Amino acid sequence: MAKPSSIDIIGGGPGGLTAAILAARAFPQARVTVHEAAPRGVTWGFGVVFSDRALDFLAKDDPETHDLIAPRMERWQNMVLNHPDGAVTLDGIGFAAIGRLELLTILTARAEALGVELRFGTEADPASMQADLIIGADGLNSRCRTAANAPSLGHMSNRFAWFGTPRPFDALTQTFIRHPKGALNAHHYRYAPDMSTFIVELEEAAFDAHGFANMGEEESAAYCASLFSDVLEGAPLLTNRSIWRQFPKLWCETWTAGNMALLGDAVHTAHFSIGSGTRLAMEDAIALITAISGASSLEAGLADYQQSRPPVARKIVTGANTSAAWYETFSQHMEMPPLDFAMSYVTRSGRVPTEKLRALSPGFMAEYEAAQ
Repeated sequence: MAKPSSIDIIGGGPGGLTAAILAARAFPQARVTVHEAAPRGVTWGFGVVFSDRALDFLAKDDPETHDLIAPRMERWQNMVLNHPDGAVTLDGIGFAAIGRLELLTILTARAEALGVELRFGTEADPASMQADLIIGADGLNSRCRTAANAPSLGHMSNRFAWFGTPRPFDALTQTFIRHPKGALNAHHYRYAPDMSTFIVELEEAAFDAHGFANMGEEESAAYCASLFSDVLEGAPLLTNRSIWRQFPKLWCETWTAGNMALLGDAVHTAHFSIGSGTRLAMEDAIALITAISGASSLEAGLADYQQSRPPVARKIVTGANTSAAWYETFSQHMEMPPLDFAMSYVTRSGRVPTEKLRALSPGFMAEYEAAQ
């Protein structure tokens, strides 16, 4: 069994903290240190969403952490699409969500209880580290990723901004609105009893026409709140680094180099429309620590991680990219009647055959097929 005596993890997000927790359990005699650039208790964004059974993987590999997180999550069983010509409910498509800061707080406390040292507010330099194992979990702008990882990076053309709102929604909802300057879409869901995430997205031409490039965060938030005032019921939109972005599409062919391994957004990204970015990072961490702890040497464990994990993640990333492509032209899909629009939406990733959809969403499918 590979037993590294020292492990440095760069990045204190969900993936890095999950790796720290599992490493501390697998190698109780090892020094495990997490280096996080942000101060303690500071993060950007609002809530993170999982599919309704997405934490099952954590229950299997770390039931103690699962049992700390699960009671804190908001859950619902249906999804709602607010088309301009009528709402459609997709029954059986459930999700669960939790505040990003609350998730990080739980994982941080769990890691520290296991003896992990967390160094906040530190810009770690991977080149100067002497640990047996270095884990790069430092996100899209990773300092650990190099040309040796063979990265491919592009961006979607759509723009999006991540807001919050003190208006709780009953389900994960997407609201599509028509506008003379270009259509907009909002992804919104509650992550606490009194708070929701509210992501506004629009196509490139609409972004330019609405003039968002010339607005600051607060002006953008106020303008979007006015456009979505009906669904917000007058609630404001709150900002937290709510700048307009183009979603990055990153994939690395090589996940390990020497004694370093990458995970999460440092090595791949998955569009938020499938709600799997955080889950993927945590599953990467599980796969990495499992591979190392079950191998005869650290080198063999890293080789196993490189061989076994990327093909699994690639399937999810490919589905996410296909989903993202649908959003690149969502204004065209909005010309469909609501039920046809919903069918186009729910089958956008190409991974949900009709028979599976009948079993998953019998109410929606009965309504859709009766209308054909």
